[in-house]
Amino acid sequence: MKFLLVASFASSLIGFRKPLIIALLERGLEVHVAAPELLDNQIVITELTELGVIPHSISMQRTGINPIADTKALISLYTLMREIEPDYMMGYTIKPVIYGTLAAWLARVPKRFALITGLGFAFTAEDDTKRKHVRAVAQGLYRSALRHCQVVFFQNYDDEALFRQLNIVSSKTRTCVISGSGVDVEEFDVVPFDTQKPLRFLLIARLLGDKGVREYNQAAQQVKKLHPEVQFDLVGGLDANPTSITQGELDEWIKAGTVNFLGRLKDVRPAIQASSVYVLPSYREGTPRTVLEAMAMGRAIITTDAPGCRETVVDGDNGFLVPVKDVDALVQAMLRFIEQPALIAQMGQRARIIAEEKYDVHKVNAHMISEMELE
Repeated sequence: MKFLLVASFASSLIGFRKPLIIALLERGLEVHVAAPELLDNQIVITELTELGVIPHSISMQRTGINPIADTKALISLYTLMREIEPDYMMGYTIKPVIYGTLAAWLARVPKRFALITGLGFAFTAEDDTKRKHVRAVAQGLYRSALRHCQVVFFQNYDDEALFRQLNIVSSKTRTCVISGSGVDVEEFDVVPFDTQKPLRFLLIARLLGDKGVREYNQAAQQVKKLHPEVQFDLVGGLDANPTSITQGELDEWIKAGTVNFLGRLKDVRPAIQASSVYVLPSYREGTPRTVLEAMAMGRAIITTDAPGCRETVVDGDNGFLVPVKDVDALVQAMLRFIEQPALIAQMGQRARIIAEEKYDVHKVNAHMISEMELE
């Protein structure tokens, strides 16, 4: 039996789906993976082939709406599926879900699954003209594709409810909510932070407005006026997304000394280890992987009361929830940790327990495999 996993980022196959791939292999499936320019990424190829996975490159632009390019993606996926004849197919992120599912249906792949890892640019609350257009197109394409799925997986109940409300997923389609992508609680083990050093906040994200990066910088500016010794680390890179932070903005933040920019990191564990509190002021997520990693390493969390984010924090237990875009509330949450440092270790311990009980990647994958009837 063959299983095809379709991604929009080659590196995500290792960074986010490796435990799932291993779980599929352990059940005797022949696993194929496909992503744009995958065969050009020697590091990812080496790791995949060592596992016994068969890699394929496909034609796909990750962002933007381009009918010609998107048609090429559909044809590329259809051709691949006719060639390898998978028994199961799953796509994750918007274009692999839409074009992967449609191609699988056209190629008569028997079992088709979709993993909605977040709704991104099109579904955040902004109502500018461009976003409205993208939202309308995305809804139509999702609706066309998801009616051909046996199971649609969501990472939070808000996204599932929204898709039902907008009739993107019909009443006839089976859905399942899972606890995000999970986290390897052995790989991301607890590392105590140094209580003798100044408190350090950390944000790891693509540098997008929708991730709350600007709010993080604004909060840092305010807190530093009261506590100049406190540090604000920022990990991530610029992106082609329409809401991306500009290089000029980032340069200004660095020059002002507001944030300590660490760039893109292949391994984020040293940054989490150096931090005291993890912060993600995102406008909307599926389930934020970086929050789960920080929780597993015993870090208290500040995040927004937004879809995907609110699932990870019990307010006042393992961290604090703040309203979306509310810089003042974000500042107040930061000040509570600064003024009551005992909360950091206390909430960090609770975060680790929640990570073990709810977000262990092996539990999450077992749930998915059961729903796909692959046991």
